[in-house]
Amino acid sequence: MTTATTAPAGRVTPDEPRARFGDLLAAEWLRTWSLRSTPWLYVITALAVIAFNAGTAYDHYKYWYQYDTRSRTAFVANGIPLVDAFTMNAALVLALALAAIGAVSVTGEYGTGLIRTTFTAVPARRSVMAAKVLVLAAVTSAFGALVAAASFASTQAILSGRNASVPLDHPDAPRVIVASALLAPVAALAGLAIGTVVRHTGGSVVGCVVVLLLLPMVLSERRHLTAVLQHTLLFSAWERLTSTQTQRSHDLFPWTITGAWTVYALWALAAGAVTVLAVHRRDQ
Repeated sequence: MTTATTAPAGRVTPDEPRARFGDLLAAEWLRTWSLRSTPWLYVITALAVIAFNAGTAYDHYKYWYQYDTRSRTAFVANGIPLVDAFTMNAALVLALALAAIGAVSVTGEYGTGLIRTTFTAVPARRSVMAAKVLVLAAVTSAFGALVAAASFASTQAILSGRNASVPLDHPDAPRVIVASALLAPVAALAGLAIGTVVRHTGGSVVGCVVVLLLLPMVLSERRHLTAVLQHTLLFSAWERLTSTQTQRSHDLFPWTITGAWTVYALWALAAGAVTVLAVHRRDQ
């Protein structure tokens, strides 16, 4: 006869197998797609971003012959086709939308109380949050790559009608595509970290807007200190990685491409660390 063992809530008894990390990843993957709104959020964001970029390229296509010969010649030389490939407006939409998705992916669980059930079933809370980080990073990386590739292909197809497009093997094209693609997962992880700390959907979304949008606007590049601070921000790093040589020539305090990639990496690592560590003490 088998005797059932009992233990305080949130503790694993000797008869209960511990959840493997692969199980946590699978559970998080299922949870991510369990809401019908999730695929639609990604679809709407993708269409909005691609539409912004294609619309800008179409404006140049439509009014091409209103430019003088010198302007048309400088269009490709100055890298404007790559600017059309992923515009600033599109990048803002992508970053804010993905940050909101990342934040809601955890604040929704706090709002419904489901996170308590999860932590009761799996006391290894940092492992649960690490699974969230990895699944969100994987999904949004694939999403970012798809959107960046579609934007580049559609804009260059439009501009090719005026012989104003650039090929994929253009020296700056891979950097623009990769930087724009990686903007999605890094912004999503930043939103996840903010949501984990704030734990309220409205406050988290406001926090994402402040961190990703308002701070780059407040910090000026006209002074060295504020310029250095601005260079530590995610959106500023994206601007540096996608800027053309002509745009960089106007910078008062220029910085390197390597520095911008480093900012990307540090944002992703810091966001992941905050997400994993924030639940350790606050939920005891």
